Amino acid sequence: MRRSERAASRSALLLEAVAGSGVLPFDARTEVQVITPSTRGVVGTRALNEALRQRLNPGEAAAFRVGDRVMQVSNNYNKLVFNGEVGVVVACTDTTLTVDFGNGRAPLEYLHPLESSTDLQLAWAITVHKAQGCEFPCVVVPMFTAHYPLLSRNLYYTAVTRATKLAVVVADAKAVAIAVRTSRGGERHTALERLLTG
Repeated sequence: MRRSERAASRSALLLEAVAGSGVLPFDARTEVQVITPSTRGVVGTRALNEALRQRLNPGEAAAFRVGDRVMQVSNNYNKLVFNGEVGVVVACTDTTLTVDFGNGRAPLEYLHPLESSTDLQLAWAITVHKAQGCEFPCVVVPMFTAHYPLLSRNLYYTAVTRATKLAVVVADAKAVAIAVRTSRGGERHTALERLLTG
């Protein structure tokens, strides 16, 4: 099997795991989060967001549409919404986009496309980095050798521990082995000891 065929096969397997009817005992639109190491490639956030969106929230071509899962990608102190918060688009017009971030807060309105294009991005799939500090009932983690430069024990641990009920790893055994044996924490060089001892 050629590399492009393997990549397409992985992507199809991942899509079926997330959006397949009845494969996971969770609602794929609200309870399942794909967490991937990278933004690039067929199992990166860019490609997965488009593919998952077509399966989970099909509709007209637009940057955002009602029902899309989105993430705030910068702190917005005026709206009191912060980097990494995930919400759902509940209304969209030519000039405004309204997002419900939950937790009993009123939905927030963004100027569209001015604010929405800089503050929000699709979040059907997010990177492990963006997922830090978040929790989801179910996470699906693609981990393949294509992610080789990013694979580490810390990355793997962070990804699977975002799940509160179930973590599903769709992976090459070789990629998981690389991640588990690679520690990128490294030795830290700080002046803390000198500062503490005077």
